[in-house]
Amino acid sequence: MELKASMAGSVWKVNVNQGDSVSEGQDVVILESMKMEIPIPAEKTGTVQELRVAEGDFVNEGDVLAIID
Repeated sequence: MELKASMAGSVWKVNVNQGDSVSEGQDVVILESMKMEIPIPAEKTGTVQELRVAEGDFVNEGDVLAIID
């Protein structure tokens, strides 16, 4: 499953590493946009196969942040 950005913003914090197990609803990445923090939760339980962003990166809406399988 591709975890995508719900809006454009900067990656403020990455809460997981590649290979970590995540639960449905767990915050994987936190974006910052207009001084607001926007958590991006896992949509299902699984393992982080790939992280495609790092803290400080800018992302656009729809960009893939991580692959969870």
